[in-house]
Amino acid sequence: MVHPFKRRAIARLLPVLVLAAGPAIPARAADAGDYPVKPVRVVVPFPAGSGTDSSARFVAEAVTGQTSKSVVVDNRPGANGFIAAQAVATAPADGYTMLVTTNTTHAANASLFKKLPYDPIRDFAPVSLIARSGLVLVVPPDSPVHTVADLTALARAKPGKLTFASGSSSTRIASELYKMMAGVQALHVPYKGVPVALTDLMGHQVDFMISDISPAMTLIQSGKLRAVAVTTTQRHPVLKDVPTMAESGLPGYEMVAWSAAFFPAATPKPVVERMNQMVRKGLTDSRAAEYFGRTGGEPAPTTPDELAAFVRSETQKWAKVIKAAGIEPE
Repeated sequence: MVHPFKRRAIARLLPVLVLAAGPAIPARAADAGDYPVKPVRVVVPFPAGSGTDSSARFVAEAVTGQTSKSVVVDNRPGANGFIAAQAVATAPADGYTMLVTTNTTHAANASLFKKLPYDPIRDFAPVSLIARSGLVLVVPPDSPVHTVADLTALARAKPGKLTFASGSSSTRIASELYKMMAGVQALHVPYKGVPVALTDLMGHQVDFMISDISPAMTLIQSGKLRAVAVTTTQRHPVLKDVPTMAESGLPGYEMVAWSAAFFPAATPKPVVERMNQMVRKGLTDSRAAEYFGRTGGEPAPTTPDELAAFVRSETQKWAKVIKAAGIEPE
């Protein structure tokens, strides 16, 4: 039998022992009951006006609407997404720094580069997939290219002389896949983001680009760019008169980009789950379909585990596409 004095002494020691043995995370963060209690920073690897930026701003608005806490979008373009991804991977894992990114940083880069300054799997806690979208082949309105066949004929007439822009890994790989399937050569001109690449395309600094639909849509609608073909297997709802690449003489061609949200790897699970609930609620609202539909995408909410499995699958898929396109890691 334990003496009453000893029982009281043990009782006084228990809180100290529990704190010493417990995880080094704040109790408030661990239970996520009142999360978030301060502004959340959403880091984006691409510039304002890009498709990923559009996804991030929708998520920011959705979370703010549910919590009354501000969500700040922090665009950090450049270096193929390395800057933004590394910034979030090394940020405090407290739920107040989140990465909204794409298949560029979390699928394609693993095969495009010999060494990454971050690990797409180990350094991040998946939150939710956000949206999927096709891409569109665009040229200046005065270009002689009206069809994919026109572009192929021009590229064969001027082998290695045509130039194509890219503002992300997906926009680059889309054009590399076209080159491989059409059997043509063209010179790659990389940019920090899609909007600046589209600006140079309008200025005739490059000959063509396969762009995210979102930043290209207003330019197509205003006549500043001509849409030649879309990369999805079916014609796109917002570009119904534009044929698919497959329809245009490249059967089997398909390229789809996606956006998703991630926290630093050690973020407490309750915080991840709380953010997932908020993101999914926003993406299942009727306004989400309208928002993404205007720019050629569709909301695609998932659980954290579903996103983790999706990233693994996409990494393998993009590795096969990059290898098939004959691209050597840099």
